[in-house]
Amino acid sequence: MKRVRSWTLAGGLVLFGLVVLVALVSLVWLPYDPSDMTGGRLTSPGWPHLLGTDKLGRDLLTQVMVGARIALGAGAGAVAIGGVLGVLAGVATGFAGRWLDDALSALLDVLIAFPTLLLAMLVVAARSASLGSAVLAIGLGMVAVVARLTRVLVKRVLAQEYITAARTSGTGWLRIVSGHVLPNIWPTLVVNLALQFGVAVLAEASLSYLGLGAPPPNASWGRMLQEAQATVYTTPTGVIAPGVLLLVLVLGVNLIADGLRDALDPTRRKRA
Repeated sequence: MKRVRSWTLAGGLVLFGLVVLVALVSLVWLPYDPSDMTGGRLTSPGWPHLLGTDKLGRDLLTQVMVGARIALGAGAGAVAIGGVLGVLAGVATGFAGRWLDDALSALLDVLIAFPTLLLAMLVVAARSASLGSAVLAIGLGMVAVVARLTRVLVKRVLAQEYITAARTSGTGWLRIVSGHVLPNIWPTLVVNLALQFGVAVLAEASLSYLGLGAPPPNASWGRMLQEAQATVYTTPTGVIAPGVLLLVLVLGVNLIADGLRDALDPTRRKRA
C-alpha cells in the first residue's frame, strides 16, 4: 500500500515537473518568436518545425511551450486568490455565531451554485477579455468552495476539548487560530488546493477556448484547441499537442493531490 501511494505521488511529480520544465525552458529559449508567421501554413511535423505550424504559419512547438507558462501561471494565480480569500472567509465563518453561521453557509451554497462561466463573463464585461480577468474570475469562483471546506474543518477543530481548555485559560482568538486551528486543517487544505489547481487550469483553457481568456497572440492551450478544430483532420498535431500537455498537467496535479492526501492523513498511514 505504501509503495503504491509513493508511486502515485512520484508519478504526479514527474508529470507535473515535465510541464514545469517546459515552462521554464520557454522563459530562456524558444524555437521561434511566438508572433513569427513565416513558417508556412499547416506544415506537417518535421524539420525545422518539429510539431508543424498552425493556420497562420506559427510554430506549434513555440505555441505549446508558451501555453505551458500561461497554464501554470493561471493555475497558480487562481489558487492564490481563491485560497487566501477562501481560508479567511472560512475561518471567519467557523467562528461566527449560530444565526450568522447559518446565513453565511447559505450564502456560500449560493455562490458555489453560481456558474464560473457566467462569473467570468461578468468580469470580462467589466475589465475586457484578458488572462488577468480569467484568473480573477476563476479565483473568485474558487473562494466559496475553499471557504466551505475551511468552515467545516474549523468547526471540527473548535469542537475539540483542548480548544475549550484554551478558551477557558484566556487564550485569544488569534492565538487559537494560529496555534491550533491552522496547524490542524492545513493538510486537508493543501490537498484541496492541489485539486483546485487542476480545476483552474481546465477552467482557463475552457475560457480561452470560448474567447474569454488570454487574447491573441497569447498562446493559451484552450485558444490553440479552438483555432485548430477546423483543421483537426488535416493537421491533427495542432489539437494533439496542447491536448496531451493539458492532460499531463491535470493528471499530474491530481496524482500529487492523491499522494499528498495519503501522506498527510494519519488515519490512512495507520491503515497502511
